[in-house]
Amino acid sequence: MSVREDPQAQPVRPTAEDSVAAAASEVIGGPAGRRALLGTSWWTPVRIIALVAIGMFALGMVQKLPCYNGGWFFGATTQYTHACYSDIPHLYSGRGFADNLVPYFNHIPRKISGGMEYLEYPVLTGLFMEVASWLTPGHGTSQSAMQHREQIYWMVNAGMLMVCAAVMAVCVTRTHRRRPWDGLFVALAPAFALTATINWDLFAVALTAAAMLMWSRDRPLKAGILLGLATAAKFYPVLLLGPLFLLCLRAGRWRAFWSATGGAVGAWLVVNVPVMVSWQGGGPQLREGWTMFYTFSQERPVDFGSLWLIISQRSGSPMDDVNTYATALMVLACAGVAALALCAPRRPRLAQLAFLIVAAFVLTNKVYSPQYVLWLIPLAALARPRWRDFLVWQACEVMYFLGIWMYLAYTGSGDQHRGLPPEGYQLAIALHLLGTLYLCALVVRDALVPDRDPVRRDGSDDPSGGVLDRAPDVFVLGEARRTAQYEGAAMIKPGAGRD
Repeated sequence: MSVREDPQAQPVRPTAEDSVAAAASEVIGGPAGRRALLGTSWWTPVRIIALVAIGMFALGMVQKLPCYNGGWFFGATTQYTHACYSDIPHLYSGRGFADNLVPYFNHIPRKISGGMEYLEYPVLTGLFMEVASWLTPGHGTSQSAMQHREQIYWMVNAGMLMVCAAVMAVCVTRTHRRRPWDGLFVALAPAFALTATINWDLFAVALTAAAMLMWSRDRPLKAGILLGLATAAKFYPVLLLGPLFLLCLRAGRWRAFWSATGGAVGAWLVVNVPVMVSWQGGGPQLREGWTMFYTFSQERPVDFGSLWLIISQRSGSPMDDVNTYATALMVLACAGVAALALCAPRRPRLAQLAFLIVAAFVLTNKVYSPQYVLWLIPLAALARPRWRDFLVWQACEVMYFLGIWMYLAYTGSGDQHRGLPPEGYQLAIALHLLGTLYLCALVVRDALVPDRDPVRRDGSDDPSGGVLDRAPDVFVLGEARRTAQYEGAAMIKPGAGRD
């Protein structure tokens, strides 16, 4: 006699609900059967996705090979025409690591830094860079010796960042218990492979993904600690406290929110206080090296990849008030996210609001470096796990990745102007902006029309929401107050609203 299996207890098969995944699976023999997901094989989703992520990371390293073999050192435009630029080898000598200078404590000579007096990165990223420099062997100050040391420094950092990539992929895979294969969105993202070793952003992204995993497992204090560490490595993770506040307000889960917030603040202070404070004149003062990241972010002009660069280039104005404009737009975006969180007919999922708030920061910021896409990839995988939409967005990001390097080749080739002119680069920026807005619009639609949400299609509520999952609402506004009963999360019929 057969026993009917509970669909809520079975992992979601992407090939059964996503036409793009089903079509792509034909390359490896077609959609997986039911028994392939029972977990009896060594090849579990976590292990498969971790290996795929490492493989894609390795392909990204191969893509940087023309620069590793000389493009970083010979000729100003080679690293742009081959689209293999990385900050890592340049900052090894340019921020004093090759000379054993200690970040935030030692002043960087102008002759090697190009005017940057101290390291302009948050403290935990600075520690990551410093540890990599300790692991970089080599001596000598000749040109060939220095180039070799910079190559090794990039390789050491790549090895450390590969670990971060695997952690990120595993955390995303385990966040939605019934949707482990959503981790493939992260592992197979083209922009992930292309941008992983441009800078050190993967470190903060991995910590943020781990924080999301801890929150999904009802461990708000650990989630907060990891979020605080992530904020000590990059600014953007602190934005996730906003969605947590709004959702905990709606659900009345204040204990979890304050536990996470306390852990985040505590972890950030533990990392930063030893570096930020110096004792001078008998009292504590902020260390100038520690403040460099914050003053640099505030004072930098309109830069690559931003909406403001298009406006500045088209109008011929330097936009001295860009901080005011960017802040005003970000405030409006935050107000929109807050309205969505409190007025949607059903409480939005944490991943949805997290993606929207970080995307708003990316869209309104006065600079968009190509590796910033790494901030959004894990959140997009959790917020909108649909291959068609994900790949449309990724195509836009890949076009931007190519566009910025071709533009820098154009501006760096003198009178020859080999590369992409400003008008072409503006189009690349517009593609990035429109692609991100497209994905944001779909996430907003899913929140407003929950039966269009692919995650909630099987009756789930908020698999990554931790204490928020299936929690009754206690505070709502607008249409939600008039149309819904808040005795618990509404159930959606499996298979409803397929797109």
